[in-house]
Amino acid sequence: MVTTVPGRPLTTQEHVLVELRRRILTGEVRPGEPIRAEQIAAELDVSRVPVREALKILEGEGQVAYRPHHGYTLTELDLDDLREIYRIRRLLEDEAARVALPRLTVEDLDAMRDLIDDMEALGDDVAPMAVANRRFHMILLEASGMPHLLHHVRLLWNASDHYRSVYYLDDAHRREVHADHRRIVEACVARDEAVLIAALDEHRDHAIDGLRSTLEEDR
Repeated sequence: MVTTVPGRPLTTQEHVLVELRRRILTGEVRPGEPIRAEQIAAELDVSRVPVREALKILEGEGQVAYRPHHGYTLTELDLDDLREIYRIRRLLEDEAARVALPRLTVEDLDAMRDLIDDMEALGDDVAPMAVANRRFHMILLEASGMPHLLHHVRLLWNASDHYRSVYYLDDAHRREVHADHRRIVEACVARDEAVLIAALDEHRDHAIDGLRSTLEEDR
């Protein structure tokens, strides 16, 4: 998601980027579908320049692809790409979680519990659920105080947003996410590093397994 200075209004480019991310997360833009800069600009009542700038950011993250004379399309889902993203995430996030665990405050844990409740109440409203889900994980990881590592973690999350939108559409997957999150919080409360790392690894594995089944069914 877009990171902005608190209290500062979004620039036009940031506004466009937020809207494009929302459309990707909600499935309004589907993998392989064209993303027409002129149409987006007209719908958002902006010029094509900030739209193109936002699309270039998404291209850098791997979420959209550009072909000369064809324009931008949302990247097709590819299980091998997802496995690679999650493998790198595991290396980075597990290290951050180990450092973060003894630093988590009561307020951090309460905020994580509140976000679980929020996500369960959202039902199949995918976009706000994805935002709450990311905040849940970032509360844990940010407690590590490792900004350089977290920069790369956020890039990896951005690169898999369009996978997440497909995963959350399934009710069974959403229930699994909520259960995983509660196990993660329980491990944090117990300050049990081994259980926490196992819960995080299992949580990522569930996402890969669920998306594999979904992609196989689509084919």
